[in-house]
Amino acid sequence: MKPAWDQLAKEFEGNPNVAIVDVDCTADNAKDTCSKYGVRGYPTIKYFTDSTDPMGDAYEGGRTFDDMKKFADENLGPSCGPDNMDLCDDEAKAEIEKYQAQDVSELEAKIKEADDAVSDAEKTFKDEVSKLQSKYEQLMKEKDDAIEAAKNPSLKYMRSVVNAAKKGGKDEL
Repeated sequence: MKPAWDQLAKEFEGNPNVAIVDVDCTADNAKDTCSKYGVRGYPTIKYFTDSTDPMGDAYEGGRTFDDMKKFADENLGPSCGPDNMDLCDDEAKAEIEKYQAQDVSELEAKIKEADDAVSDAEKTFKDEVSKLQSKYEQLMKEKDDAIEAAKNPSLKYMRSVVNAAKKGGKDEL
């Protein structure tokens, strides 16, 4: 998919309305960004327009250049929003107008509340995963210690005697 993605980026290079970018979510410096935008599997394609969720919407289409190009041509660029009401259907217009009638500071407070809830969920997730990782490491050490304790220098000789006895048809020595 990477060659098709790079070809798509080149196709839209210089277009002031469309930016095709990629983020390596396995890189340490990108993990917070990927977590913030809900990227869980790779590759994940998200797109952002005036009409998508601010966290982006998932692209679920084909992964060939032609598929992605067709989607970009049809969906990226100007879209329904306060600056392009002529591109909105009646339902979207009504929703936008409802929020335009509200105080901006009230909207900002609601947005902050939602963003804080997302941040809290991410923090809780990271904290709990960290606890699980610690527990996993503890259990691995306990298992390794138990295995090491069970090993007896004579164990290999006991096994070889038992195997030889079974080969010879003897159940006892």
